[in-house]
Amino acid sequence: MGEIDIKKKITELASKLDHKTLAVWAIDCAEHVLLFFEEQYPKDLRPRNAIEAGRAWVRDEISVGEARSAAFAAHAAARDVDEGVTRAVARSAGHAVATAHVAGHAVHAANYAAKAIAKERLWQYQHLLDLVKNNNNNNNKKV
Repeated sequence: MGEIDIKKKITELASKLDHKTLAVWAIDCAEHVLLFFEEQYPKDLRPRNAIEAGRAWVRDEISVGEARSAAFAAHAAARDVDEGVTRAVARSAGHAVATAHVAGHAVHAANYAAKAIAKERLWQYQHLLDLVKNNNNNNNKKV
């Protein structure tokens, strides 16, 4: 399956998911490549903090406004770096936490993460399928 096919399948599947599942997936995508930023900028915690804020929003521990502030900080980190991979990782973290505000940011988080490393799309697609499967299993258990 090629990059374009996977991207299309991701977009299709993501459009059918609930807001919080999309946020979890976006955060996982961003965290999956975070080490590329942290290796180059170990003292800049803004992308890491954005990911943690995204997880806190999913757990209803922070407001959408607080999540948006973390997104803005991660995007500021992206503007502060010179290298394309680290910039893409910081943008991925920013969009991941911004998913709290608008669900459509989830796909942007994945797109930026995919810019960071090759073959990331395949991992993203498989992870999204796993989340869908887990959600379906949990929904069946509630009946």
